[in-house]
Amino acid sequence: MAAALPRPHRFDVYVACGGLLGGLVLMALGLALRPADEPLVLLPGAWAVLPPLVVMSGCELLRRTAPRTALLTGTAALALDTVTQGSVATVLMFTDVVYAAVLYGPPASARRIPRITGLLTVAGTVVPYAVWRVPEALLIGVVIGAVAYGPAATGWIVRDHRDAAIAARLHAEQTALLAEMDRREAVVAERARMARELHDMVANHLSAIAIHSTAALSIDDPKTSHEALGVIRENSVDGLAEMRRLIGILRDGGGDREPAAAPTLDGLDTLVDGARANGLDVTLDIGTGTGRIPAPVELAAYRIVQESLTNALKHARPGPVTVVLARHDGPPVLDVEIGSPCGREDGPRAPGSGAGLVGMRERATLLGGTFTAGPHGGRWTVHASLPLAETEGHHGKDPEGDRP
Repeated sequence: MAAALPRPHRFDVYVACGGLLGGLVLMALGLALRPADEPLVLLPGAWAVLPPLVVMSGCELLRRTAPRTALLTGTAALALDTVTQGSVATVLMFTDVVYAAVLYGPPASARRIPRITGLLTVAGTVVPYAVWRVPEALLIGVVIGAVAYGPAATGWIVRDHRDAAIAARLHAEQTALLAEMDRREAVVAERARMARELHDMVANHLSAIAIHSTAALSIDDPKTSHEALGVIRENSVDGLAEMRRLIGILRDGGGDREPAAAPTLDGLDTLVDGARANGLDVTLDIGTGTGRIPAPVELAAYRIVQESLTNALKHARPGPVTVVLARHDGPPVLDVEIGSPCGREDGPRAPGSGAGLVGMRERATLLGGTFTAGPHGGRWTVHASLPLAETEGHHGKDPEGDRP
């Protein structure tokens, strides 16, 4: 089966019909480019210009869908029109076919056609003048340039601007896509950060409330119930204060509040005192050589100790809980180690979800450090190693350096 011809564009149909109609009108009026007695005219008569005119009109139908075929066919039609008296409509449609071949044709043809027509223009200017030695011979090159090179150069300029506009639009779309991806990643990272903060700040107090309320309900002793209610009230007030602080930071994005609100290692004594009030036997050992600690590392170390004490309150057997912070040089790191007895006897306890260990590991990883947790020698040991070199290489990864 023969291949179906491409369907022409509607505008191309209008151009072809307009060119054919204009040529027919010129034929009816007897208007031609050359007189019948000119030596170049081999086919005189008005009807001789009709075949090239019709063929060129057909080429206009293919100017967009098959530009190279249209150009080759149109060139043959123009050569045939040259040996007739000629039609202005045929010449004008040929210039449009050359223009369309550069604008809509393949990139290789778009680059090649202006060069070929340029060489033809130069040859059409130099060769006739060299042969006939008359100034009028230069007009041949002018005509070739106007009919062939001019439309080709114009098509190349328009195509170049069109390609530049397309490239700019694609670049803008890619930029918008990358910006949207960055925004989504930032939202996901912010949500993960706030989840860690909310868990670390509130879980300790809620765990204490759950354990002491269970004890108050299970032990029928007014004194024990009174002490449990006191602990519950204290943890409720502290938890509410933490929640208010977090909500205030979320509502006010100003940078002047967040550093002051972020907990530091100086608050570990208060944190340990609260754990002791909840029933833990905690020993805190902060090495004297810790020196200046970057704010992101201080925050991460504080939260790791806080979550470890919460886990000890919920899951550990009665016994000593040790918190040790030590600085080591070469490269400088802050080691945080919390140990507690493994397992727990039957008694009041709070359920765990495992989110605490995930949050502690994320905090250490964001700073480029390491984190391990598990049983060791009959005790549950949490160990984090946090780099102290101002979190070098992790400024773009650590969102917690400027926020609590």
